[in-house]
Amino acid sequence: MTQPSMIAAQDVVERALRVARADETVVIVTDTSEAALRWAGNSMTTNGVATGREWTVVSILRDGPYDARVGSVTASTVEPGEITAVVRAAEDAAAAAAPAKDAMPLDVDASTAADGWAGGPGRTDASVFANLAAGLATGFDGADRLYGFAHHQLHSTWLGASTGLRRHHVQPTGSVEINGKRAPRNSAAGADASAWVGRSTADFRGLDVAGLLTELSQRLDWAGRRVELPAGRYPTLLPPSAVADLMISLMWSMEGRGAHEGHNAWAAPNGGTRVGERLGALPLTLYSDPAAPELAYRPFVTAGSSDETVSVFDNGQPTARVDWIRDGAVAALAYPRADAREFAAPFAPMGENLLLTGGSAAILDDMVARTERGLLLTCLWYIRVVDPATLLLTGLTRDGVYLVEDGAVTAEVNNFRFNESPLDLLRRATEAGATETTLPREWKDWFTRAAVPPLRIPDFHMSSVSQST
Repeated sequence: MTQPSMIAAQDVVERALRVARADETVVIVTDTSEAALRWAGNSMTTNGVATGREWTVVSILRDGPYDARVGSVTASTVEPGEITAVVRAAEDAAAAAAPAKDAMPLDVDASTAADGWAGGPGRTDASVFANLAAGLATGFDGADRLYGFAHHQLHSTWLGASTGLRRHHVQPTGSVEINGKRAPRNSAAGADASAWVGRSTADFRGLDVAGLLTELSQRLDWAGRRVELPAGRYPTLLPPSAVADLMISLMWSMEGRGAHEGHNAWAAPNGGTRVGERLGALPLTLYSDPAAPELAYRPFVTAGSSDETVSVFDNGQPTARVDWIRDGAVAALAYPRADAREFAAPFAPMGENLLLTGGSAAILDDMVARTERGLLLTCLWYIRVVDPATLLLTGLTRDGVYLVEDGAVTAEVNNFRFNESPLDLLRRATEAGATETTLPREWKDWFTRAAVPPLRIPDFHMSSVSQST
């Protein structure tokens, strides 16, 4: 729902800082502008735009540079008269809090104020979907039934602190998913075939809608013949969407403190961490980079609360490229500054994009052509952690698993439940193709910025047959 008229975000920051009584105060304001488009059964069904605001006050009471208590309150109010009440609530929370284990000085240079601090929030509207809607109209004329959703958001963030720090950034995020349904030629042959394609995009300009529809139609063609296969280990080609979901799960697990304390898969068997350990034969590099073209994200830390990978004391700290895995070896784990200080490790905030490079120039079609017999997946969903100590995941295949024989896709097969660790997949992968921008199917509501290659796994574990479609 569209919010009433709001005072400028910068004014919220400055008013909150003026009334603050804590030793230090951080204020984060995020204005959101979003547009959405939905279609079903070859016709548009809904579209809409909305704006909103969320803002957080972090109050810090100091007993020393590394001794502090913190209170944090988040609000969605847009009334100027309520600013003081939110600040006081954060200060009361700080007064009642236990000492913060992640306490650090707020030592970001106040001179790093962002250009454009005085600018207004970014805005989007339904016009961003003009190219997409025109392309879909062509698809609606076909026999396949198309369903889907497109979403575009602009998150405008202002970060201010009592130290004088001022930062501002506008973050675009967009995605489109298209699901196609095709009835079997023989009504007695079973349920409709289903296929999915998706892409992430910052602004929908240059989105190849015709290419997406062609890919979707090809997958539905492959479903013209169906073969039932049992559970087991199969040579498997993972397309970029599936690889992205697995690698995001891997990165999210890379907590430095958890590794040092033996709580996660990055703990070395005899103590310490796996940093420096080689994973498999392929020289793959997995990294996050706030300056990556088309996948850029906010170049400074914002945190309304602390956890194992981010700290409120790191607000305003610049973000930079972090190689989590470099040339096939574990290179870094995620550390807030306090943990980095404790464990003598580099400060490394968790990334908001993920790229995997180091493969060949081969596209997925090339890898299919070199496959004697195996499976080709479309995407994964309902991914859950089974064992954090090994990063064992379980989940389901969705919207198309295909049989590859003698270099060609020959049939659709049933869906499976899988049990795999992305850490082990990197050890066992025998081929990586060309890196391409993709949309993670499972994690797209939280993470859309990914560029990864397809992977060949010689023995992907399909643990049981699934009845899902």
